[in-house]
Order: sequence, then C-alpha cells, then structure tokens
Amino acid sequence: MLWLVVLCASLLFLPEHILGKLGLHEHIQPYSHFVGLGLVIGCAYFCSRVFDYLLDIGINHYSSKQATTAIENKIHYLDPTERAVLREFFLQSSATLTLPKDDVAVKSLMNAHILECIGNELHYAIQGPTADFKITLKARSYLNRQILRLPNGKPNELELKQLIKARPAFIHSLVQQRKQAA
Repeated sequence: MLWLVVLCASLLFLPEHILGKLGLHEHIQPYSHFVGLGLVIGCAYFCSRVFDYLLDIGINHYSSKQATTAIENKIHYLDPTERAVLREFFLQSSATLTLPKDDVAVKSLMNAHILECIGNELHYAIQGPTADFKITLKARSYLNRQILRLPNGKPNELELKQLIKARPAFIHSLVQQRKQAA
C-alpha cells in the first residue's frame, strides 16, 4: 500500500517537465482521476491503520486502569477464604499453585484480576476441574504480610497452627491426591 501511495503522489505532484522527460505526461493526463483515486485509497488505508493503532492503545490503557481499580478494591475487602487462598502462595513458596477452577474464592480472585489461570487444566470426575494459577504482576505489588495477615518474621507454634487451621479446605484434598499419585 505504501508503494501505491508513493507512486500516485509522485505521478500527481511531480512537475510537468520531469514527467515530460520521463515520457509519462501524455499517459498520465487521461488517467489522472484514477491516480488520484489510488492516492485517496492509500491515504485512507494508512489513516485507518493509525486510527486502529490509537484505538488499541486507548482500549489497553482503559482495561489496564480498570484492572488496577478492581485489584485495589478487592484487596481492601478480602474475605477469609480469599485471603487463605492467597496465603497459600506464600506458605508453599511457589509462584504457581494448582487450584480448583469452580471454587468461589478462586473465581472471585480471578474476576478481580488478582489470580490468572496459566493452563494445565485437568478434569477429575469426583473433585472437578483444576488448573495452575499464579498471582498477577499488578496484584503482587499490593499484597504484603499485613494484608494477608501473615506473622512478621518466623511464626511461632501458635501462629503456625492458626495458619494451618485457616488453610482452604480444597488444599488438603489436592495434597492427598498428590501423595496417592506418587
């Protein structure tokens, strides 16, 4: 398309004595309206591409801003099960965890752009579908020990028992399945 624009623009806007030296002046005159139409079509194409690019940038900016707002709102109002799910990433010292896709807390964290599914979906007849999840990069900057209610430093016996007691129920069934599979 760029070649069409350059060719049409040069044929229309080159001085007549240069076109005469090239021997194109007699051939261009009867078809100048087609050359002008080619220039208009080429310019319209490039304008539409620029508009499309600017629209994509605007949409990405708006969706990023909306995701950040959703994360900020959700972080301040985490319920105990959602907090327990997020704590598991820190307790297990893992960037990815296998979680049930149908769990209410997991769905809520996904809708708030805090968790994202990275694949490895498995479907079990008894338990339901599971997949690997990770905490999004935007959400990581908002999560800290205070929000997740983790003790500062190394937890003592009482704090450790409370953390184990507050773990989500589905974690125990996932751990048992891994032991049986081994």
